Amino acid sequence: MGKDKLRRFAEIETFANVYQLEEGKALKGNWAANHFKNTNPVVLELACGKGEYTVNLAKLFPEKNFIGVDYKGNRIWRGAKTAIEEGIKNVAFLRIQIENLLDHFAENEIDEIWITFPDPQPQDSREKKRLTFPVFLNRYKVVLKNEGKVNLKTDNDQLYAYTCEKVEELGLVVHKKTDHLYTSDLVDNVLSIKTYYEKKYLLHDKNINYIQFSF
Repeated sequence: MGKDKLRRFAEIETFANVYQLEEGKALKGNWAANHFKNTNPVVLELACGKGEYTVNLAKLFPEKNFIGVDYKGNRIWRGAKTAIEEGIKNVAFLRIQIENLLDHFAENEIDEIWITFPDPQPQDSREKKRLTFPVFLNRYKVVLKNEGKVNLKTDNDQLYAYTCEKVEELGLVVHKKTDHLYTSDLVDNVLSIKTYYEKKYLLHDKNINYIQFSF
């Protein structure tokens, strides 16, 4: 592991807005009350990477709480540090495998979920790793409140098509969908938030897919 990664891993140990592995279990069912010290809605960004979406959503919606979830502490460090430096109090980060989501969040605790540019796991043999595989969707259903929404934003056409297929198979409710976000009438200040990777994709004229659904 490089020196920068080691430094970042050491630094996030000191961050009050980062919970790692087992630490987050103590907050299950009480993230709003015990970490954020309020009763505001809680929104998750799964596979948050550097946390760009998490941080920018928090800026747009100070009346909500946002938690970025990812396993890679080296990436989480960036978003957590930005939130600290800019004094953004409605942001936290949780370093866990997303498979363990139910160990850290209670039934009906979450108001909305964002999945932004996750690893598409393109090989059929890795279908079970896709964050819109039915097993994952069932976990989201548990933690989401009634009518809580899931948002997927991806440059990967295969993952988008796969997700649309699973949503239809499971009889879920589609609220919005497009296979070319920036030429659609759906784009707004929320969907206009761009991660580092999205900016790279757009430089190559890659279309961006988006779907919002609920259970």
